[in-house]
Amino acid sequence: MKTIDELLAEGVAGKRVFVRADLNVPLDGTTITDDGRIRAVEPTVARLAAAGARVVVASHLGRPKGAPDPAFSLAPAAARLGELLGTEVAFATDTVGESARATVAALADGRVAVIENLRFNAGETSKDDAERGAFADRLAELADVYVGDGFGAVHRKHASVYDLPARLPHAAGGLIATEVGVLKKLTEDVARPYAVVLGGAKVSDKLGVIDHLLEKADRILIGGGMAYTFLKAKGHEVGMSLLQEDQVPAVQGYLKRAEELGVEFVLPVDVLVAREFPDLKTKAPANPTTVAADAIPADQEGLDIGPETRKLYAAKLADAATVFWNGPMGVFEHPDYAEGTKAVAQALVDSRAFSVVGGGDSAAAVRILGFDENAFGHISTGGGASLEYLEGKTLPGLAALED
Repeated sequence: MKTIDELLAEGVAGKRVFVRADLNVPLDGTTITDDGRIRAVEPTVARLAAAGARVVVASHLGRPKGAPDPAFSLAPAAARLGELLGTEVAFATDTVGESARATVAALADGRVAVIENLRFNAGETSKDDAERGAFADRLAELADVYVGDGFGAVHRKHASVYDLPARLPHAAGGLIATEVGVLKKLTEDVARPYAVVLGGAKVSDKLGVIDHLLEKADRILIGGGMAYTFLKAKGHEVGMSLLQEDQVPAVQGYLKRAEELGVEFVLPVDVLVAREFPDLKTKAPANPTTVAADAIPADQEGLDIGPETRKLYAAKLADAATVFWNGPMGVFEHPDYAEGTKAVAQALVDSRAFSVVGGGDSAAAVRILGFDENAFGHISTGGGASLEYLEGKTLPGLAALED
């Protein structure tokens, strides 16, 4: 895989360099609520521009249905990238149409443009190779060189991620090189004890990574909505809590296998419960109560790990040499249910472990809850991509960058 260092050594001055970034940031209207992914790709864009490249940045945002949708415009992300770069960033109002062609044609050496949301074109995400390839052909007309730096999308077989690199000389950006290097530390010659913390809503989203990490981890801590399927698998009633009943047999199988392998599964011993899901807009007080994990009332649902579980999890992380964390421990967006996620983040800050926060909601939680990002070993920009890498899957976007 060619690196950006090698590309820069060859010279990019005057060349149109297409950077497939991940600018898929959360928006409240047109206001960006977490710019972490933009900040992560900015160094690659800045290096290319400083070397005299004409940089064309492209990304998806959200899930528009293959047609323009103002709610998913990349205009706010383009403006924020310009602020970080300290220079004006041109913005094309389409992907491969008249605006994109004119905007790219007008770029001077060392200048940057962002084209509109790639998913406004159905060819970007099409499962039909020909349709996807046709869109990649049109994107290729905008560039001389391709740099893949959108780690959060490398697990997608999309036109700009998978098909476009085959049509242009290509290299991996600095962010992708960093992300892959970090993930190798979680899969090859891992420093032990190795603890994995998994949360989030659905256990089905994490079964693949659990299956793979059972062969590598020393202990696995479970929180979030997925914890209730584990508690059910242990024979406990979970009231109105989030439950994937169809996954209980699989979870029971993993618990048994973990015992056979000597891998410690750590489940909540107490939880915060309430009769209603909290209002995340007003953040009105929810007044939860704490109950034992095996005594959740039938008319209530678990929404965060409890105080004893927080202490337990902190203790289980204190001696770890390596920690991978993916998924919040509760509904962290509401202050009454943020303490579990905050406790895990603080435990990682306090430990001497090489800690990796695996993207998605976990990365957002770290920032929203006010933690210094530099206090962690690495905060990934790609939740799904990180998980699939740890599952041992081939990621299309990485495979496409191989020489």
